[in-house]
Amino acid sequence: MGIDRTKLRWNGWGWAARKDDISERAEVWSWLAGELGMPALLATPGRPLEDLKLSDSRLSVQDRVELSAIVGANQVRDNLSERVFHALGRGYADLLRLRAGDLSDAPDAVVYPRSTEEVLAVLAYASRKRIAVIPFGGGTSVVGGANAERGPFGMVIAIDLSDMDRVVDVDPLSATATVEAGIYGPALEKALQAKGFTLGHTPTSFEFSTVGGWIAHRGAGQGASRYGRADDWLVSAKLATPRGLLTSGDFPATSAGPRLNDLVAGSEGAFGIITEATLHIRPLPEVVDYRGYLLRDFAGGIAAIRAAMQDGCGCAMLRLSDGEETRFEHAYARLDKARGPLLHLVERYRKLRGFGDRPCLLIAGYEGDKQTTALARQRFGEIVGRFGVAAVGRSVGEKWRRNRFQAPYLRDPMLDRGVGVDTIETAASWSKLDAVYGAARTALENAMREAVPREDAHGLVLCHVSHAYPTGAGLTFTIIFPRRLDGDLEQWRKIKTAAVEAILGSGGTLSHHYGIGTANAAWMRREKGPLGLDLLRAIKAAVDPEGILNPGKLVP
Repeated sequence: MGIDRTKLRWNGWGWAARKDDISERAEVWSWLAGELGMPALLATPGRPLEDLKLSDSRLSVQDRVELSAIVGANQVRDNLSERVFHALGRGYADLLRLRAGDLSDAPDAVVYPRSTEEVLAVLAYASRKRIAVIPFGGGTSVVGGANAERGPFGMVIAIDLSDMDRVVDVDPLSATATVEAGIYGPALEKALQAKGFTLGHTPTSFEFSTVGGWIAHRGAGQGASRYGRADDWLVSAKLATPRGLLTSGDFPATSAGPRLNDLVAGSEGAFGIITEATLHIRPLPEVVDYRGYLLRDFAGGIAAIRAAMQDGCGCAMLRLSDGEETRFEHAYARLDKARGPLLHLVERYRKLRGFGDRPCLLIAGYEGDKQTTALARQRFGEIVGRFGVAAVGRSVGEKWRRNRFQAPYLRDPMLDRGVGVDTIETAASWSKLDAVYGAARTALENAMREAVPREDAHGLVLCHVSHAYPTGAGLTFTIIFPRRLDGDLEQWRKIKTAAVEAILGSGGTLSHHYGIGTANAAWMRREKGPLGLDLLRAIKAAVDPEGILNPGKLVP
């Protein structure tokens, strides 16, 4: 197993022992209360694990014997810690339930197979006995993709692939690596980099997520402009289903009908369990160079990114914060004494250039050999120079890159103080992006204003362009709001619904890189249309006739 899960938070994000000095300071929370229009923030700690009760496992003695005969007695576990860890993912609604002690969705047992053959045997048994099966990688889904929902089934087991974490083969001639699906991001990169390669897939969940999860929800890492999304770097896969093994060919190209890979990437465990995959890898970059730029407004920044992507200038990443996100993150960072001097220089530079109070921060990343990155940096500078950009230096970009996996850690201390924080993402074509941004922002602001616990309180809407393409871009909204403690789940549902309706109504997609899970399943008919949904249901019925795989996910 790549990670010692006993050291992870069972009801939060990441390492339990991690401490953030800035979040322990009273002035930080006084400042945040003021940002939200609250007189003060309340202490709202989660319930300790030792105070919680879990219903007895419904797994019969005979089922345990049969499953143990497949994977081994030690590989079938139903103790408290195992069932709790596999109950829910790490979405905002999941954390509210975990912190409140709601473990009603805990699986009856967790099965740890060690080969594709064992996964196939477990699925065949579960299908015969009508036991719901939840595929489990790192458990970091923020849309309910890993939640152990029973659906109509009496029993539910989680199949955890973390014991299947080998790098099977690295083919330097074809620039591919074949790996088992349970390998975590850091372990994969360590193994590839030892051979001079990288996958380059670095989502925010990188430290705690697995290859299988990345593929299953068609993920996009921060450097996707260079390294591609999961469906770009996926060459082939093995998908274990209740009816047998589905394998997609590893040809560089083929016209032999629709690609089976498209049934794997984005399948979210509803069509099968990814056990092994062959991935397109790249040589380690000689240069990794991230830099910061200020633009006068969000519209100008979006125009600059569009021009750069359609020019093909070769940036590995372009990430643009709107004025409110830039302002909020700058104000929060000013409370951190270690970052004060750098921010002071940026502030002085902004004022000297006359950038006003709400400039937008853009982080551009360049990766590759020296010549390629130098040309990309030069070309990007020429393009954005037409939009009134101010370069604020490499130190700003490198600071962002060093801290890029830390944002999820801020959610837990906020929850401890009665503050809700969630992210909602989408993507749209360039011609629709402004409308989607405006509609979603307005809907979120209005919904939070109606849902906050005090009349004079309000929420904050922060947004950034997360990924960019020649034809459009992805947007990620972060919302921060005072929780309504007597109904925080219903409060979240109202805010979420308002945002999704606004996004779909203005031409955005239901999800750019989070997936569908349970949180977005209600809108799949709107996204795919009746015929498209019928096609997905037909695939589901073909590979999973009993419907045991990840009930309630992807296909409502």
